[in-house]
Amino acid sequence: MDRQKRIAVVNDFSGFGRCSLTVSIPIISASGIQCCALPTAVLSNHTGYEDYFFDDYTDKIKPYYMKWEKLGLGFDGIYTGFLGSERQVDIIADFLRRFTGEKTVRIIDPVMGDNGRTYATLTGSLCRRLRHLAEKADILTPNVTEACILTGTPYCDAPDSAVITEMGRRLRRAGSRNVIITGVNDGNTISNYIFQENGKFSVQTSPALGSARAGTGDVFASVIAADAVNGLSLEESVSRAAGFVSKAIEISEKRGIPEQDGLCFEDLLGIMI
Repeated sequence: MDRQKRIAVVNDFSGFGRCSLTVSIPIISASGIQCCALPTAVLSNHTGYEDYFFDDYTDKIKPYYMKWEKLGLGFDGIYTGFLGSERQVDIIADFLRRFTGEKTVRIIDPVMGDNGRTYATLTGSLCRRLRHLAEKADILTPNVTEACILTGTPYCDAPDSAVITEMGRRLRRAGSRNVIITGVNDGNTISNYIFQENGKFSVQTSPALGSARAGTGDVFASVIAADAVNGLSLEESVSRAAGFVSKAIEISEKRGIPEQDGLCFEDLLGIMI
C-alpha cells in the first residue's frame, strides 16, 4: 500500500488567532501529509489577547496517545511546539521514545520567548528540561531569544553574525542534528542561519516586511516539518518557509489584519505542493 505520510503535531489548540495547531493542520495537510494533532491545551484564542478560555490538557495527553500506540500508529515526523510545564515536557519525551521510528524526523520548536523576553511559564527547571528535549531534535528551530536561553548567551537586540554562529554550533554540539536560528532581524533584513549535521553552514537573508505577528514561528516551523517529511533539503525548505511567511505578511498588511490575529496565510495554501 502506498501509505500517505503522517506527522504528529504536539501543540496547543487556539480557536482564534492563527497559531499552534490551527496553523499547522492546514499547512501540513496542504503539503500532502496527514496531520495528526496531539493537543496540550485548548484555548478560545491565544494568550496575546486580553481575555481567553484555557483548558489544560496535561492529564489527558498520555491516555490520548496510548490509544494511538494501541492502534499501532507510526509517524514519519513528530513536530513539537509550545510546552507549558515540566510535566508536559516529560510526557512528550515519553511520546518521542514510544513513537520515534527508524526514519521518523523530529522537529522541535523550543517555544520559550521572543524579543529578549521569556514567556511567563518558563522557569529554571522547565528551561533545563527543554534543553534536554532540544538535544533530541533532528531539526531544531529556535528564534534568537530561544537560542540565547538554550546556550546561556546574554541576549542582544542586534547580535552580530559571530554570536549567532557560535550559538548554532553550540546547539549542534549539544546534540541537535540540524539547527535553524530563525528571524535574525537587523532592521532592514531578516536572516535564517542554517547549521547542518554534515557540517555545512549557510545564511539566507530577505528584506524585512511589516511588523511582528503572532504565530509567525508556527507557520515557519510547520513548513519546515512538512518539507522534512517530504524529503526536501534543509536549505530549500528554509527558502520556501521564509518566502511563504513573507507573502503572508504582505497579504496581512494589505488587508489590515491586526498583528495579534496572526498571518493571513490561507490564500497561499495552494502553493504548498
